[in-house]
Amino acid sequence: MNLKKPKFWDYKKPNIYSYLLIPIAKFLQLISNLKKKSNPKKFKIKTICIGNIYLGGTGKTSLAIKINKILNKKNIKSCFIKKKYSNQNDEQKLLNNYGKLFVALNRADAIKQAEKENYDVAILDDGLQDKSIVYDLSFVCFNNLNWIGNGMTIPAGPLREDINNLQYYNNIFLNGNLENLEKLKKEIYKINPNLNIYLGKYEPLNLNEFEIGKSYFLFSGIGNHQTLVSMLKNNGLKIIKDIEFPDHYEYTETDINNILIEAKNLECQIITTEKDYFRLRNNNLDKFKIIKSELKIIDEDNFVKSLI
Repeated sequence: MNLKKPKFWDYKKPNIYSYLLIPIAKFLQLISNLKKKSNPKKFKIKTICIGNIYLGGTGKTSLAIKINKILNKKNIKSCFIKKKYSNQNDEQKLLNNYGKLFVALNRADAIKQAEKENYDVAILDDGLQDKSIVYDLSFVCFNNLNWIGNGMTIPAGPLREDINNLQYYNNIFLNGNLENLEKLKKEIYKINPNLNIYLGKYEPLNLNEFEIGKSYFLFSGIGNHQTLVSMLKNNGLKIIKDIEFPDHYEYTETDINNILIEAKNLECQIITTEKDYFRLRNNNLDKFKIIKSELKIIDEDNFVKSLI
């Protein structure tokens, strides 16, 4: 079951609900700290962790795919590592489309499989808070629009750990459409002036399959829906209505029928994402246009130097 995150998580300041949930948030953080492994494992294979502090919608998967493409171009044998979650089959299918994926209930077991098959680099989609592994390199991803929400930890806010923990990391990746950059950089450098900040911008790959001037109805169940809307509008598509479902949402036949009826009433075509496509269960797939996008890294040469 996928629940939509509470709206108050993304308020600029905490509200009464956040303050009421602070005791639970502090208790969960205490439990998390107690679970930290005393003997984390270092692997022979190079490990790159693409993680986040803000829960969901920070572009981890997009960055993992981009890094895999970069390494493949340099003839470096890389693969994806994903912890098995039953509600994340869409991300697993998406990663499988772009490279070799190893999935296990324990990330360390998946990395061992990659080592056995002689891969040079393991790219972990998520796992920043998994302290059982020593990563060679890690990137903390943020979405430019969501940033840290109300700044509080789960369930009072959307953060998996305190934002001040950025002092323990080296690399930040800001994903989106290049919004709010100066403001975000200023806040980040207040916490850790030595952080390396990298920037990514989403670009559509198959815009030629869409007609500029036509009306479109967009729906998605991804973590950064508003960034998707912004990307499409910035590229000239006329989005007259959009609906946001929870991340990893499993669409029902009723959902699909309602979307088809709404689009017919609005006299427009339907757009969804590649990730959502894997959750449509073959329901009237010919009625949906799929937008594919790629993360473009600003100053990619400098970013590549950090990888290799």
